[in-house]
Amino acid sequence: MKRFFHNNGLSVVLAVLFLIFWAAQSFAGWCEYNEDQQQHDGAPVGYSSYLRTGAFLEATAENWESEFLQMFAYVLLTAFLYQRGSAESKSPEKEAEKKARRKPTPEHQQPGPARRSGWQLKLYEHSLSLAFLLLFLVAFVAHGIGGAAEFNQEQAEHGGAQVSALGYFATSRFWFESFQNWQSEFLAVLAMVVLSIWLREKNSPESKEVDAPHSETGA
Repeated sequence: MKRFFHNNGLSVVLAVLFLIFWAAQSFAGWCEYNEDQQQHDGAPVGYSSYLRTGAFLEATAENWESEFLQMFAYVLLTAFLYQRGSAESKSPEKEAEKKARRKPTPEHQQPGPARRSGWQLKLYEHSLSLAFLLLFLVAFVAHGIGGAAEFNQEQAEHGGAQVSALGYFATSRFWFESFQNWQSEFLAVLAMVVLSIWLREKNSPESKEVDAPHSETGA
């Protein structure tokens, strides 16, 4: 068990933190939802019922959508764009030299798709960005479905017109919810890329060595 955690500690801790904060989000959201229900003379709902509401689905998917979009764009853009001095970028000068120096991996150690050719190899060459794109699209659709359910509940309380899930994608509210998250994600990535030029975090692979010059590019 100790060896397992030593080898997988980063993913384990991140998964635990995700579950803790997702549970905290759901509990706080449930409390806020019932407070809103009381303000509109509605009946409070149980915790399990809240987890099936559009409000919970929309709040969760809206954030997942922006995170997966961020990671998709980051993985894709760092494949061909550079930022001199950033620990988050490949070095424009050393890239060709690094590829020339790299020894081929023995075939028996290569992932199965890497040993194939044609469309399977091409797909695998971009499988990381495609996985994030797929996760983004799933969350994007879930955001629309959950948002439509929440929007329609509010419309019913105020005597407004209902919309379909597809119709909700055409509302300014849906795009406001999306854009307010998307811009913050790209701001965070920009901050990481730029701040890693001048600032350091000892022992972190996201940082250059403490004594590395600001012009050094890549971790």
